[in-house]
Amino acid sequence: MGNLTDIKEIKSIMARFGKSFTKSLGQNFLINSEVIDNIITGSDVNEYSSVLEIGPGIGVLTKALAEKAKKVVTVEIDKKLLPVLEYTLEGYNNITVINEDILKLDILKLCRENFGDEKVKVVANLPYYITTPIIMKLLEFKECFSLVTVMVQKEVAQRMAANAGNKDYASLTIAVQYQTKPVIIANVPPEFFMPPPKVSSSVIRLDILDKPAVTASDEKLFFRLVHASFAQRRKTFVNGITNAGIGITKNQISNILEELGFDADIRGEKLTLEDFAKITDKIKVILDN
Repeated sequence: MGNLTDIKEIKSIMARFGKSFTKSLGQNFLINSEVIDNIITGSDVNEYSSVLEIGPGIGVLTKALAEKAKKVVTVEIDKKLLPVLEYTLEGYNNITVINEDILKLDILKLCRENFGDEKVKVVANLPYYITTPIIMKLLEFKECFSLVTVMVQKEVAQRMAANAGNKDYASLTIAVQYQTKPVIIANVPPEFFMPPPKVSSSVIRLDILDKPAVTASDEKLFFRLVHASFAQRRKTFVNGITNAGIGITKNQISNILEELGFDADIRGEKLTLEDFAKITDKIKVILDN
């Protein structure tokens, strides 16, 4: 098999199977081998690793993973790419291709059937239009994984890795950092893809934490507060929570902020995970009484 990052080779393979790029599925294939090496190195894939890949395309990253890993299971939604993958991945006996929508798959069942109780590394070049839903679903089954290394839109990666007070800090930041430690490995320009997307990309690694980054007395309430405080960013935390129908008054929230040493007009984007956990604990006590 030729060089799967070579544009002429890609066009030849696509023509051979009568396949065109499907824009609705976010198909942008990597054509830079250095980025692929960065992904493999950054995700610590070695001969002892089992890997779950999502959206293999024509198999350029899949092939590189299979050359390093013990086992690769890759999930591809586009049925028309199956014969392409059969061709490009011929000769690799450690790859399993599953033709499914990752968002509809039973992740736990998939992992148990293919990897047993082993902790798996997720490595993927994700379609931008469903990046967040895929990441949230993977984190829902985080007990299956040791880390998640993904190529995403640059601004999404910045959001996941942001610090409190940063303009990129959002509810996604907290949802990701509550369960993982994110590190941006590399930034990738549009010209490293075929066809080139309209945005820049980043490779981000999410190391799954053994336990949540903070301890809140009520996890569900914690995330209700997070989502309410970011629903309308220009609103103060007090107004955002008051309007969320959580069952606590404006004065009670103001008193909690004062007690914890926060300004009365603070916004959610200024609060760390630890801050949200402390506020959650205070509100929980009020709601329980």
